[in-house]
Amino acid sequence: MARPVTNAAFEALLRAAGYGNAHAAFARQLNHAGRNHGAWRYDAASVYWWLRGRRPGEDVQAAMAETVTRKLGRTVAVSELGFRGSHGIGACDYPTSVGRAIDAAEQLWTTLAKHPNPQVSGTLDNGKALQAALGWRYDLPDETVSRSGRQQVTSGDVQSLYALADHFTDLDRRHGSGSPRTRALMADFLVRQVAPMLHGTYTDAVGRDLMRAAATLSGQLAFMSYDAGDHAAAQHHVTIALRLAKAACDRLYGAHLLANLATQAVFLGHARDAARLVEAAIDGAGRAPGAVLARLYSTAATAYGQSGERRACQIALAKAERALDRTDRGTAPRWVNYFSHAHLAGAALRCLGDLHLYTQALRQAPDALTLNSANTRTRALHTALVAMTHARAGDTDSACNWSRKLAQDAAGICSARVQQRVLELTAMLSPQRGLPQVNEALHVLATMPAAAT
Repeated sequence: MARPVTNAAFEALLRAAGYGNAHAAFARQLNHAGRNHGAWRYDAASVYWWLRGRRPGEDVQAAMAETVTRKLGRTVAVSELGFRGSHGIGACDYPTSVGRAIDAAEQLWTTLAKHPNPQVSGTLDNGKALQAALGWRYDLPDETVSRSGRQQVTSGDVQSLYALADHFTDLDRRHGSGSPRTRALMADFLVRQVAPMLHGTYTDAVGRDLMRAAATLSGQLAFMSYDAGDHAAAQHHVTIALRLAKAACDRLYGAHLLANLATQAVFLGHARDAARLVEAAIDGAGRAPGAVLARLYSTAATAYGQSGERRACQIALAKAERALDRTDRGTAPRWVNYFSHAHLAGAALRCLGDLHLYTQALRQAPDALTLNSANTRTRALHTALVAMTHARAGDTDSACNWSRKLAQDAAGICSARVQQRVLELTAMLSPQRGLPQVNEALHVLATMPAAAT
């Protein structure tokens, strides 16, 4: 069942401009208006989410106003579109010092713990994201992070935090993060346990490890917020995590965080900025372990694929494959051990499909589904990609078969990203709803539960 519209102002403008029942046409005109910003690929599903609470970036809103202005014959201000900022999280600035990073982290975690169900936002501030990348890459390292406070922090205290990070990561991969309760639970833990440790007493060595653990937890919360569709909060969490990783002198995890931010930018259609972010990550990672480089280059490939850069995409995929083939799991950081040939195949499936190389893309499908049983959400995302690629290639029967498989794989998963792919697949199949197999597939997709964001 479709969600109710929450942005009445935007809906009224679409109706007045003749787009009330033509969301796909509006998306096409929007893509044309934004051609100078990159290869936007918004569609009817994007409009659906904007009407129901997501907030696009400032450049997208400007193009929206321009599109509606042309149709109405009068100037439409961005303020008339009805989008509002995400509540209570403040400006997403890269902290200039460790102390400011700790204060900003505590404030952000406290806000989420107290307001577990904020208005979901589609905002990604590309300028702030690139500033954070520059700060992480080129700012001087912190001379010391030792501190004198109320609570003594030991190395054993810090090690317990990594076990909790692993627990939340496993929950996220198995069930998705669409439910605000999971994120609120993690934020409450950060406020009650981690923030006092950050304000405590520790040596420089213990402090570096504490910063690394806090960065890992904040980075996980960032990814969970992204999966829930709360993009402004996700960017804020990852910016804090980047600064904490900088304080920890952990360039590899910092590069991983930038790649996560690039993945978020790809999801929102900002391919050029995504490419810049992941290029900064690759540059900053240096001579990294194979698994880390494989993950970074696969993210770069998705950005290049979305922007239509075929050669750059194929080069990045080849580099990712070579790096993964020489991976030594014993020397790789613990947070990248999840990345497998199945994850790389999923990235190849996506970016080759974006390049309209459907036959090549579908060759990746079998490998993309050979996932560890714990990666439940990724399996659903990859299954949706297989169905969408068949639909784009014109193989309606296969697309319908995979749609039914998607309904099975996505059972029990609460994820805005999975729901977005369901909506995209529905939009692809809808023009052929006269066919019995399409009607059956659309019915199955329509009865899937929406992500509880």
